Amino acid sequence: HNPTGCDPTMDQWKEISTMIKSKSHHAFFDSAYQGFASGDAEADASALRYFVSEGHNVVLAQSFAKNFGLYGERTGTLSVVCNSAEERSTVMSQLKLIIRPMYSSPPIHGSSIVKTVLTDEELTKEYYDNCREMASRIGSMREKLVTVLKDVGSTHDWSHVTEQIGMFAFTGMSSDMCDELTSKYSIFLTRDGRISLAGLNDGNIEYVAKAVHAVTDGKSITS
Repeated sequence: HNPTGCDPTMDQWKEISTMIKSKSHHAFFDSAYQGFASGDAEADASALRYFVSEGHNVVLAQSFAKNFGLYGERTGTLSVVCNSAEERSTVMSQLKLIIRPMYSSPPIHGSSIVKTVLTDEELTKEYYDNCREMASRIGSMREKLVTVLKDVGSTHDWSHVTEQIGMFAFTGMSSDMCDELTSKYSIFLTRDGRISLAGLNDGNIEYVAKAVHAVTDGKSITS
């Protein structure tokens, strides 16, 4: 979903799986926001699990920085699906060669928090409820941003923003527009037009919408 907010359907994931197999590619999944897309952490893993069921030897990079509020801990995992114990041993050997000179031993504090939550039934339920609440809030801000943009006079078609999913929106604004938002309105976003919807709230959304309208009015955007 990052930065485009693109969210393939399961049928599209099946087509992607078939294409990857036909070209003998390896699938690499980057799961940074599990639970923040649909609000259901299990559903957000459906594409990955489908690929595994289809026999792909996937590599999964999974971060708990955002969905567990552990940004400062840099907590995550790297998982590799192997065909055999022998292959597992070979892969692990190569990973250790990479890990050893980089950081040798990872910090334990953040991973201990994740383990504590996910091995406790009550805490896991609370965590899943928190994910649903956060995903719902982000989704409502996505819809409200488009509504307020129209209210303040924007005539652009912003439907691509509501069609996307996740924490970020790929707005379609140019780098010059983004630079103006930052320099003139103190709104910070990457120069490819990606903006964090999690930073929007009822108190600032009108200000942001008016600023976006000001820098895009009369100019084309990429939808």
